Amino acid sequence: MRVAIAGAGNVGRSIAAELVANEHEVLLIDRDTDTIRPSSIPGAQWLEGDACEIELLERAGLPSCQVVVAATGDDKVNLVVSLLAKTEYGVPRVVARVNHPKNEWMFNEAWGVDVAVSTPRMLSALVEEAVSIGDLVRLFTFRQGGGNLVELTLPPSSPYSGTRVGDVPWPMDAVLVAIIRDGRVLPPSSDDSIESGDELLFVTTSDVEPMLEDLLSPHAHGHQHG
Repeated sequence: MRVAIAGAGNVGRSIAAELVANEHEVLLIDRDTDTIRPSSIPGAQWLEGDACEIELLERAGLPSCQVVVAATGDDKVNLVVSLLAKTEYGVPRVVARVNHPKNEWMFNEAWGVDVAVSTPRMLSALVEEAVSIGDLVRLFTFRQGGGNLVELTLPPSSPYSGTRVGDVPWPMDAVLVAIIRDGRVLPPSSDDSIESGDELLFVTTSDVEPMLEDLLSPHAHGHQHG
C-alpha cells in the first residue's frame, strides 16, 4: 500500500515509522527543511514542499496512493490537503488530524475527510474509559460510515454478567468486536461469556448507544431490566 503523509513532525514521523515497519510504501511531505530527516526513517521517501500546492502533489504521485494522511499541526492545511487528495486525485482513503476540537465539525466528507482523528477528544475518551464502569464511552467515530467505536466495562450489577454472547439480545446495529479481559484481547464467539469487569468494545450507531448501555448496565442508570 502506498501512503502519503503531509506533515513530518512527531505525529507524521511516528505514523510513517509504523507503516514502514509493516512494509508499506510511505512518502513524507513537509515544507520545513529542518523537519526533513531522511535518516530518522530510512525506509520512507521524503519530499520538501507545500502539500497545499497542486504542483507538489503532482510530483508526489498522489494518484498512485491508496491513503493520504493530513497530519500537520495546522487544521487549515489538513483540510486543504484532504480536499485536494479526494477531489483532485480521488484518493480512496483520506485520514486527517484535528488539532483543535472546535474545528472538528469541519472534518467531514464535504472536505474530503474519511476519518478524522482528534487527539484531545481521544485522550479525554481514554480518561473516561479508565474510570467509568457501567457507562458507555465513545472512543472513535468513523466519519464515512457514521458508526462509532464504543466501550463499556461490564458492572457486577449487569443482568448479563456470565451470559453467553449468543444469548444476549443485542440491539440491531450493535456489533461486539472484542472483549478485553485480564490484559488480553479476545475475539468474541457466540459461545463465549461476558463477565463482570470485562471491557466490551462495540461498533454501533449513535442512536443505538443508549439502548446498548441500558441493556448491559440498567441499574447504574436507574432503570430496571425488562
